[in-house]
Order: sequence, then C-alpha cells, then structure tokens
Amino acid sequence: MGLRVCVTNEEYVRVDTVEAWTLDRVEICIQRKDLSKPTCTLLPTLAALQGPCASGNTMGSELKKPEIKFTKLFINGDFVDAVSGRKFETIDPRTGDVITMVAEGDKEDVDLAVDAAREAFDHGKWPRLTGFERGKIMMKFADLIEQHVEEIATLDALEVGKLFLLNKLYDVPSSADMLRYFAGAADKIHGQTLKMSGAMHGYTLKEPIGVVGLIIPWNFPAAMFFFKVAPALAAGCTMVVKPSEQSSLSALYIAHLAKQAGIPDGVLNVVSGFGPTAGAAIASHMDINHVSFTGSTEVGRLIMEAAARSNLKPVSLELTGKSPLIIFDDADINKAVELAMGAIFYNKGEVCVAASRFYVQEGIYDEFVEKAVASVKYLKIGDPFDPEVHQGPQANKKQFERILGCIEQGKKEGATILTGGKAWGEKGYYIEPTIFADVTEDMVIAKEEIFGPVMSLMKFKTIEEAIQKANNTKYGLAAGIVTKNLDIANRMSRSVRAGNIWINCYSALDRNLPFGGFKMSGFGKDLGIDSVEKYMQIKAVVTPLYDSPWL
Repeated sequence: MGLRVCVTNEEYVRVDTVEAWTLDRVEICIQRKDLSKPTCTLLPTLAALQGPCASGNTMGSELKKPEIKFTKLFINGDFVDAVSGRKFETIDPRTGDVITMVAEGDKEDVDLAVDAAREAFDHGKWPRLTGFERGKIMMKFADLIEQHVEEIATLDALEVGKLFLLNKLYDVPSSADMLRYFAGAADKIHGQTLKMSGAMHGYTLKEPIGVVGLIIPWNFPAAMFFFKVAPALAAGCTMVVKPSEQSSLSALYIAHLAKQAGIPDGVLNVVSGFGPTAGAAIASHMDINHVSFTGSTEVGRLIMEAAARSNLKPVSLELTGKSPLIIFDDADINKAVELAMGAIFYNKGEVCVAASRFYVQEGIYDEFVEKAVASVKYLKIGDPFDPEVHQGPQANKKQFERILGCIEQGKKEGATILTGGKAWGEKGYYIEPTIFADVTEDMVIAKEEIFGPVMSLMKFKTIEEAIQKANNTKYGLAAGIVTKNLDIANRMSRSVRAGNIWINCYSALDRNLPFGGFKMSGFGKDLGIDSVEKYMQIKAVVTPLYDSPWL
C-alpha cells in the first residue's frame, strides 16, 4: 500500500492507494487554485509544490507544543540521569529558543550502557531467541512506532526543523516498515555446508558480532535510528545508540516504545550526549565489537583511529557526499528540473546524497537554468508545522552559519547568485533556496559538502568530460544521470565511482537496496540484507568423517 496526500482548498486527505511506496516515495497530489484536477508527483521531487498552494488548512497553527516525556538516558530498560548530573539544551531551530534540557551522557554513562548490553548479549535471551521469535517482537515494535507516528514526527520537526506533514506521512511510517523488513530477515540468516578436500565435514555459522555502538546523525533522526538498529536487532546483537545532540528526543521516545514491545532490558540502550565525549567513548570502548557511524568524513577518521587503538573493532562508515547530477541534452527538460529541485532542496538540502554539483550539457544549459530559477521562486519557506511550507529552518545555528559562510565564499570566488543567497526571516535558522551559476571545479562550493539548500550549476560538452567531472572529487556517495539514451546511461553508471547511481530518478532509497559510499564517503552498507552482514561474524566448523559412504 502507498499513501496519497491530496491538498484541496479545504483539507488534507490521507487515502490508501495501490501505488508502490518505497523508502523515499510517497505520492503527493496538490490541488492548485488555477487547476481543476490535482497534479501529482513522487517525493522527493518538488514539482507538484511549484505554484501557489491552496490555503485553508490550519494544521500548523493548531498544533501545540507536545509534552516532552523522555529526556533521560535509557540504560538497561530504565530512564536514568547522567552520572555527572549534567544536562544540555536542545534548541528549536524555528526560533532559537530552548525546547527542554536533555541528560548529557559521557564516558561513565557509556560504560554503564555497555555493561548492560554485554550482560544482555552474554547471558540474556535476545541472541538466543530464534530468528522467528526476534522477528515477532520487532513486528510489535514496528506497530508501536506506527501507533505513535504523530509524537515522533512532532519531536523531529521540533528539534531539527523537518516538515511535520512529511514526517508523519513518510519518514516515521517508512521507519516502521524498515523495522518490519528486517524482522522478516531475522530467521533467514544461514551459514553454508562446505565440501572439504579430505574426510572432513565443514560448515559455517553466522553469529551475531556482539555489542555494537551505533552513532546516528540529526538530519533524519527516526529513519537513521532504524537504518542501524533494525538490522542489528535482526542479527541478535545488543547495542548502545548515541543520537546526535541536535536530535535526541525521538531516539529516547523510541527507546520507550522498544521496552513496551518486549525487547529485553539491556538490548537497546540510548545515551544522549556529545561526540567528543559520549561518541568518543563508544568508538574507543574495549568491550564494543563493532561501531556504525553516519556523519562527516572528519569524524569518521577519528572513529577509525579510536577503533584501531582500542580493540581493533570493525567499523562501518557512511560519510560526507558531494554527489553530481548529470543532465544530458536529450533529457526531458521539465523532468530534469523536477529531479533537480528534489535532489538539492528536499529536507532543506540537509541530505547526505544531496546533488550539490549539477552538470548540465551545454545544449540545454540556458533553458535548464531559466526553468530552475523560476521553479525555486515558488518554494515557500516557513514553520515546518505549516502544511503549505516546503522548506523549514536549517537544523541548528552552527549549520545555518556554515551554509551562509559557504554562500559568501562562493560569491568571493566569482560564482554568480541567480536567486536566494541570504538568511530568511527575523528569527530562526532559515535560508533562502540558492542557485549559483558560473561555478568552476576549484571553488569551495564545488568541492566541499555544504549540507544546505545551495545548487551549484556547471556545464559540459561531451560524455567523456561528464565522467571526468563527476569523478573529480574525493567523495563517492551517490550520483544521478538524466538521459533518454540507454547507451549513455549504461556507460555513465559504470564509469562514475559512487556507491549509488540513479538513472532518471534521484535519492531512490529502498529498504531492499544496499546503501553506502566509495572513497572518502565511507564503506559498509546500510539497508538491504547486506546491512545485516556487518553485524554478524562467520565461524568455520570442521569435524572428521569416519567410514562415510561419500565425501
């Protein structure tokens, strides 16, 4: 089942449909005042959001600030204060005001969480349940996530400025479905029987790796929580989760639901806190068996170093991206603009795979620029709880200032701003959607991840030049190709060095599809059955055969 959202002059309507709904696709139908029928698109493209939207719904203004129920650390099945007693402020990016105070975990708290996870792994029932039994509990967990979708969606909108409506209709429900997917995988983890060269019987066992440390980012708090937690649960691991200090509230709320679902105490622990303290303690802990991290390449290096200096624990890293979207002359220009809008402006550009480098073939470059600039002018900035808004505030002040700094650097280096380029509003961390032209390969905005609503436009002549420019980066997370020519699509998809290639689509993630980067964008996969493997280890077992009728 998919979800269809129809926006009319009076109300939002949620209707079940038979369209496929993957991890990042929910059909949005917008009824414009000047059209007799709704126009539809699939997120994250924003074509249907272009043009004045009908008014009349007051969902944003009617929604009250929720009661914040969980602000303490979740260790061994209980909410507890940090050992130090310290707390930190979590900030509303709409205003810069304090939402609440959250317990600040550090090394001592990580030690307690690891002790609980170790006890649950070494002596508890979770790794010893059958995969089917673990899957049943995970299914119940998913049901509870779905039942509390509004609370979780509200917390993420409140803490990091994500659009409440999309959280409610897409992010959180897709997180529940991700949990169900891995619940179904829990009883399908098998070793192999091996044909030995002598009179021996050999086979392999896939065993859970042990206690895992999961460090998650702030841009998709609920979804990224389950990117890592769901396959680790399916594998039979126990875990310590550190959410970003920018987005701790939904992780703590989800931990409460995990206990209600029947996940045993100590299996899932959540320690809120800062990277240099709580995160570093996880990376260097001698009793953690694997660390999975999503974030910057700079921090990924520190985690690898800490893992090597401690117990040589394996790590998996999903890091910085600087992904190209390459648009050829033969592309449908309107479709290309639709893809471009979603590829960079979805979630205010705070997306690891955001297409922050746009290469447009010279034959359609001018037309593409004209249409892209026109489209951006219809994007409405404002309160993420307002259903008519397309772009909320950047997640935090630091990111807000960094994006504005990158924009200023682009101007200093000679790029031309076609639209946007400034902060928006009198308070909060809002930035206008920005398009740069006259960008060259040596500019900072063409080389470094901005993680904001900034499009950098460049042109190319030949397919050889497109390949060279696409690969002219130290990163390799994703890339998009827009063309009607199958030969071009095939050649480009095999030539561009990136972990995810999207042809005539963008950000087409799916719980079935492995996701992860090349080069300095990291290694290891989230999503898909491949992601379960990193939480397993393979044991080879051999026994002699005596008087066997065959070998």
